[in-house]
Amino acid sequence: MRQRDVRTWTILVSYFARVGSDGVVLELFKDMQNKGVVPNQFTLSSVLKCCSSLSELRIGKGVHGWILRNGITLDVVLENSLLDFYVKCKDLGSAKCLFELMEERNSVTWNILIGTHLNTGDVDKAVDMFRKLRIKDVTSWNIIIDGAMRNRFKRIALELLYEMVKHGTFLNEVTFSIALVLAASLLDLELGKQIHAAVFRMGIHVDDFIRNSLIDMYCKCGRMELSLKVLKKMDMDFGRKENSIVEIISWSSIISGFIRNGQFEDAFKTFTSMVRKEIEVDRSIITSIISGCANCGVLELGQQVHALFHKTGHKVDAHLGSSLIDMYAKCGNLDDAQMIFKQTSDRNVVLWTSMISGCAIHGQGREVVQQFESIISEGIKPNEVTFIGVLTACSHAGLIEEGCRYFRLMKEVYGFKPEVEHFTCMVDLYGRVGLLDEAKKFIHENGIHQMSAVWRSLLSSCRLHKDIEMAEWVCEKLLHLEPLDAGPYILLSNICTTKQRWEEAAEVRSLMQSRGVKKNPGQSWIEIKNQVHAFVVGDRSHPRKDEIYAYLDKLIKRLREIGYLSDTKNVMQDVEEEQGEMVLAFHSEKLAAAYGIISTSSQKRIRIMKNLRICNDCHNFMKYTSQLLGREIIVRDIRRFHHFKHGYCSCGEFW
Repeated sequence: MRQRDVRTWTILVSYFARVGSDGVVLELFKDMQNKGVVPNQFTLSSVLKCCSSLSELRIGKGVHGWILRNGITLDVVLENSLLDFYVKCKDLGSAKCLFELMEERNSVTWNILIGTHLNTGDVDKAVDMFRKLRIKDVTSWNIIIDGAMRNRFKRIALELLYEMVKHGTFLNEVTFSIALVLAASLLDLELGKQIHAAVFRMGIHVDDFIRNSLIDMYCKCGRMELSLKVLKKMDMDFGRKENSIVEIISWSSIISGFIRNGQFEDAFKTFTSMVRKEIEVDRSIITSIISGCANCGVLELGQQVHALFHKTGHKVDAHLGSSLIDMYAKCGNLDDAQMIFKQTSDRNVVLWTSMISGCAIHGQGREVVQQFESIISEGIKPNEVTFIGVLTACSHAGLIEEGCRYFRLMKEVYGFKPEVEHFTCMVDLYGRVGLLDEAKKFIHENGIHQMSAVWRSLLSSCRLHKDIEMAEWVCEKLLHLEPLDAGPYILLSNICTTKQRWEEAAEVRSLMQSRGVKKNPGQSWIEIKNQVHAFVVGDRSHPRKDEIYAYLDKLIKRLREIGYLSDTKNVMQDVEEEQGEMVLAFHSEKLAAAYGIISTSSQKRIRIMKNLRICNDCHNFMKYTSQLLGREIIVRDIRRFHHFKHGYCSCGEFW
């Protein structure tokens, strides 16, 4: 073009500003000035927008100075652009001065200022300023509701939403999206349904963003069937938008919803369906599935997902690396977890914490202490979760001095206020080594009498050390705090049976039954060829039950020949010794182990997951089995991992 006027330059500048090419805009602006073309208010607004996006405070101030030097008329639009620039560059002093000098202020001006207070966490000031607004447009309402919600003032956000409806303000797509996020964060299904009905009446339910917000809301409220219904309707209305951002977000929400609601099998099936349909799998979906594999202990699928991630050309960063470490550790494969850790160059506190937590549940106490000291020496600041991992490791390894030192370090050096998890670890640390009085004293000194978790930990230690008197006292405390929790009844009953006080055990069970307290049934599961097989005590539902029971009976006879004796003290009822041995023989983890042995080669590790603590008898059974068959057996119970090899367990009989 031979002739380029200010309008031509502005069209070009505003376009590149709109598509986010901020660097190009600044270069064009420089060329424009060199050519002697004087920019107008629209040009300058686009340039200031790019300065704020790049946080270029110096350049933006230079533009402001140029405006003042050249006598450019400052209308309210340009002044709002300057105000927004200073706010986004966090120069609040200049923003305040400019605001006070503005002769004309419109709703955009006030919205910028309200947003500023919300971004700094001053919700009260923002709400007060909002209420003083004479004219509140839909943007003003959206900003204040969204800001209150982001600052965790959810109830205030809900009140403002109802107030907005009552005010008669027109609700747009952004309003409904914010409202759905609010309903999801409050787990308010009824509110979510009301919003769904409103968007349907207005005909904006076809909006992609609204639909994804609906899917997310129903997922978080635990109604997966409704979220799937929305997704199915989306496909029916418009057909499949192959590998669009909208489609990927929808599937990601569905999978994370299944994981959040504990429907792991549905999550895995959905993921498999995605892969078969060649829907693009993004990092968030990978992370969700890996999390599900970690919770279920499904190693084979986790390994396949890891391989898929590499095949798609992605690199493992610190965030995904920590998820993989967590998955491999919780699936009993600590070697691969450590390999991922060593291969990841950007080791931040999240990555270190995942490795520490992984080693902790495997009983690697000394290893965790060394890792924590490495964090300190590298100048990485540990967080609250890091200390939970460290204290857990000290507890499982009986490192009383180290545990007490790190607890003091957390409070006195790093200034973290202990949460219930930290207190529980400390009580467990004292209790496991038999310092029950010190554990009791610790609870009183820290004023944590109302935390039921610490009493549960102490009660577990009373069972371990067979201190019935203290157990009964702790049980009374727990029953007062949580009368419907089955844990105290079960532990007290177990202690009574250990001492063969059958009548007292029966009384505890009777009290439990009269109060309607139900025990979580023991369950064990094992993964064979990508399929999970679950067992309960005395389970006869498995297709290969006859083979399992025949082999288990034969195996127990062989184990007795090398010294295995059934620990009938663990039987939960008063029965003859021979009958007691029969009850113990069919514990869920024994059935899972028997099935694993007959279904795999002699070189393959047996990995068993259990939802309760492993009992003494099953612990001995696994040790003798590993010795007799020369096989490594890994059991993950609710507290930690047990690695059985050559007749020994990694816990060192300390669990």
